Amino acid sequence: MVQHNNDLDNHVDSEIYECINPTSPKSFFLFAGAGSGKTRTLINVLSRFKEQHGTNFKFRNKKIAIITYTNAAADEITRRLEHSSIFNVSTIHSFSWELIRNFTPDIKAWINNNLVVEIAELEEQQSKSRDLNNKTSIGRAKKIESKKERLASLGKIQKFIYNPNGDNITKDSLNHSEVISIAANFIKSKTLFKQILLNKFPVILIDESQDTKKELIDALFELQNQYKEKLSLGLFGDTMQRIYADGKENLGVGLPDDWIQPAKKINHRSKSRIIDLINKIRSEIDGQEQLPRIENTGGIVRLFAVSRTKNKPDVEKLICQKMKEFTNDDKWEDYDTDVMTLTLEHHMAARRMGFSTFFDPLYAVDKIKTSLLDGTSTSINLFSKIILALYQAYINNNKFEVANVIKKHSELVNKQTLLKEANKLNAFHSTNEKVNELMSLWSDGNQPTLLEILKNINETKLFKVPSTLKLVLARTGAKVTASEEEEDLDKDDDILGAWEVALTAKFSEIIEYSKYINEESAFGTHQGIKGLEFDRVMVIIDDEESKGFMFSYDKLFGIKPLTSADQKNIDEGKETGIDRTLRLFYVACSRAKESLAIVAYSDDAKVLKNNVVKYKWFSENEIIVL
Repeated sequence: MVQHNNDLDNHVDSEIYECINPTSPKSFFLFAGAGSGKTRTLINVLSRFKEQHGTNFKFRNKKIAIITYTNAAADEITRRLEHSSIFNVSTIHSFSWELIRNFTPDIKAWINNNLVVEIAELEEQQSKSRDLNNKTSIGRAKKIESKKERLASLGKIQKFIYNPNGDNITKDSLNHSEVISIAANFIKSKTLFKQILLNKFPVILIDESQDTKKELIDALFELQNQYKEKLSLGLFGDTMQRIYADGKENLGVGLPDDWIQPAKKINHRSKSRIIDLINKIRSEIDGQEQLPRIENTGGIVRLFAVSRTKNKPDVEKLICQKMKEFTNDDKWEDYDTDVMTLTLEHHMAARRMGFSTFFDPLYAVDKIKTSLLDGTSTSINLFSKIILALYQAYINNNKFEVANVIKKHSELVNKQTLLKEANKLNAFHSTNEKVNELMSLWSDGNQPTLLEILKNINETKLFKVPSTLKLVLARTGAKVTASEEEEDLDKDDDILGAWEVALTAKFSEIIEYSKYINEESAFGTHQGIKGLEFDRVMVIIDDEESKGFMFSYDKLFGIKPLTSADQKNIDEGKETGIDRTLRLFYVACSRAKESLAIVAYSDDAKVLKNNVVKYKWFSENEIIVL
């Protein structure tokens, strides 16, 4: 290992600070591998900028835009920058929406043109269909009808709305991909829009830039090339950690000569054995190598090759016991709290935690997937925030908290309702009886279904039933009161059908789901934990259970042969599923600080071991067949 000290990367902060100097802006790409402390660099640079230029920026009403990948990351950076008004920290969707939200006529024109093109393309495909009654043709016909309805209703829209963190299913809503596409188009094509953007944000910094939408990155590159003297565009990233297909390939390669390209060499997170592993994983991709902190020697890595016929929960607990022995770390024994288990797909965690009946049907619908994972859906929050809070307060006999939940969420006792009530005490008594009636669904150890809970609430009017759930209730034959809100809703059959299935779940699933999305469980996904770190990590690999098509560990480890399409992509130098899987594997393994267990399920565990040994990522005694 190369001789070094822990201050090897200190020069990077100064280089980046010089790039965002308002009098001589330069653009840069910072290579920052796993655990290299890029957020620390970002905070150091911006704190120094605030001291030197903060007053001037405030006076001139200018800001530095910092675009992050998650709301949690944005909140953390905002906190560490002490909520200074010269920094605009947001996700890429929030940033894009802020840029375009006041350009209603331009948005309307873009939507109109886009719909015309999409309808024409769909109709051409439909005209070539040999069977208009097959599933694909029927689905296409519905899409054509839906897009034509939207086109016809465009004239009535006074203002577009958009929620960066949730569902966008009303007729005046923009969806997530539209917001990005519109922002990219306006940056490229509208001179006034460019000037407004440059005047407000002379510095734009993008974290996890390798996974930022390609079309927006391309638009910003074009803008920077046109206005080099006015814009400092700073990209923080690592191409090896690009795990989403809509990110820009080979970002950082072939940049203009005047871009600054600093690199951070030290991994401050992991022990040396784990760093050695991730260096080997990426060795054939770009040859970038990291160094550990001088005190971070050691670390334990094991790969368990397991037959898919085994009982997975039992195997995973057994592996924790074995890791406890290998590491002399008793915390490996506490699988549910002290070991971070990373699954390839959310539904694998849902199955292990027991909330898949609720989760799986909703996760299968793209329009509501985001809000399901963020916990921002009004329909989901009825159960996960309101009913769950009421249930927990009730079973703990916390009457004060029960009253708080009712006061906050029930229209039966809000200020407007009570003003109309002659006998306010009766209103409180009546509401209390309705709470008891709802809670009686849990009596004698019963676990009610979500549909039973929803029907009770609909009948008693204890809480407002969200519009989507009203439509679902109506499909079950329940009497619901319609409102103008429901009239403007996109009555998507996929959404309503998914909810019909999800409502058959027991309420106990909501408890587990809530733990998962609030990061109170010891489960995450290979993709979702990017940027996070844990002392003990178990990576679960199972293509069969994940049901995905974007990644294939069986192909990566030589268990399944390459398809002709794979080979064609390799021959043409295009990205393959193996490339994506290798990067995902890198991200998952690089989360571990102290010890790492990789659990690889396979139809042939012995062949898996033999193949992996050839890669020289692991020594033979680090691979255990179960």
